[in-house]
Amino acid sequence: MNSNKLLLITSEFPPQPGGIGNHALNLADSLQKEGMNITVLTNLRSENGVPEAKFDGDLKFEVKRVKRRKVIWISYFTRFIKAMQLIRNADTVLASGKFSLWLVFFLKLFYKKKYVAIIHGSELMLSNTFLKKFTNKCLTKFESIVAVSNYTKSLISDLNLENIKVIPNGFSILKRDARDEIHQKPEQLNLITVGNVTQRKGQHNVINAIPELLKSYPNLKYNIVGIPTEKDKIKILVNDLGVEKNVEFYGKVSEEKKCDLLANSSIFFMLSEQTTNGDIEGFGIAILEANAFGVPAIGSKDCGIEDAIDHQETGCLVHPTDIASIVKAVNVINESYSDYSRKANLWSKDFSWDKIVLKYLEIIKK
Repeated sequence: MNSNKLLLITSEFPPQPGGIGNHALNLADSLQKEGMNITVLTNLRSENGVPEAKFDGDLKFEVKRVKRRKVIWISYFTRFIKAMQLIRNADTVLASGKFSLWLVFFLKLFYKKKYVAIIHGSELMLSNTFLKKFTNKCLTKFESIVAVSNYTKSLISDLNLENIKVIPNGFSILKRDARDEIHQKPEQLNLITVGNVTQRKGQHNVINAIPELLKSYPNLKYNIVGIPTEKDKIKILVNDLGVEKNVEFYGKVSEEKKCDLLANSSIFFMLSEQTTNGDIEGFGIAILEANAFGVPAIGSKDCGIEDAIDHQETGCLVHPTDIASIVKAVNVINESYSDYSRKANLWSKDFSWDKIVLKYLEIIKK
């Protein structure tokens, strides 16, 4: 199929937070730059729609939003009707996020198009047995499936699908050129995590390791950047461990400030863990942003982070609650810091959106 008319249906989209939304924005923008005529269908989450209108006005492609209602099924139905209107002018439909996968199941009853699913991880770990089975059923209806990591792909290995391809998340540094940043061994250890302050992102796992790390690195600093969703809970842990002087919460910051913090960091941490409702780390794009600044990373095993870190080359993979392994990983990186920094920077270049988008184009144009 050679047509360039695309419809991207996504459950999240900026300016509201969320990894799926960040992926959708960069994918749509990259496809548009490659000459694709793309329209995005997503939610309207704010009360008055002003933040979304301002954000959408600066984009070079069209975004259609459906307001989220208190009765969620009304939102689902409204979005289905809007999708029915938009799909008439599209040749290929990309679906990203849980509801988007469900929506395509019904769209295929009415329209013969090419449908591509993008799976991140959490939509495959639903606690509701019926919804999980229904989601798997929906996936069998797609012509192509893109998994953002090998771990995500493994979550549906029992479906024995042959039309699935792994395309990792891409990243872009918006405010600063970090392509050649390589660092020597730091005089002071500055740790950082960028992401929503929640159980899944695992800031608490880093904090639990700080008392042990302070024995070797007494001037250690841990910077926590991101929406402070569970900040109060984390602060209790900080106080209980007596590490208030070593931990600083920045909250949500500008892109420029984030880049400055990353550039002045020693090691990026993402000790994510699976939550009780099945939420998991599908990839870990923030790791690659840090790598672009020559910052090695330490992340969790047994999740999508395994695709974002080249173990013992660009960083280390550990069990998120194993303090001894975390301390050992810090020591290993610190002993050969410049080598890890160089490899991390080089590794990040393979994940820029100008390269990742070409893999999507192969599927779209096939």
